[in-house]
Amino acid sequence: MTIEPGSKAPAFDLPTDGGGRVSLAALQAPVVLYFYPKADTPGCTAEGQDFSALIADFAKAGATVIGVSKDPAKKLDRFKAKYDLKVILGSDEDGAVCEAYGVWGQKTLYGRVYMGIERATFLIGADGLVKRTWRKVSVKGHAAEVLAAVQAL
Repeated sequence: MTIEPGSKAPAFDLPTDGGGRVSLAALQAPVVLYFYPKADTPGCTAEGQDFSALIADFAKAGATVIGVSKDPAKKLDRFKAKYDLKVILGSDEDGAVCEAYGVWGQKTLYGRVYMGIERATFLIGADGLVKRTWRKVSVKGHAAEVLAAVQAL
């Protein structure tokens, strides 16, 4: 499944770090939903830190930033505390949200083929429609690019 700009964003309701929950239906503002492969790995840590460094700017623009992986919520608690991350971290252990957004698929690393999460980001408007997508994300500069898109809404 491919989510394109203009399409209705798939609903989600996920457990989060800190024992909370986050759902698209409960958010009445723009949402930055970014998917990352695994907590506490170099690229995923850098991405979380980059979004966290800009969290005040995202809030000023009225946006909520949510990072999603298949890690259990307890692991997300440790990840968030270790790096002082400021974003909401959602746990999609069963992979249903990853599937709905089309980010779960076959990957190759050093000749090894496996299933995993494609690093991707979706900007969802307050109207529930996808405004912009970023697929196969390169971490460097990505959070700033997403912030600029949010500010342009």
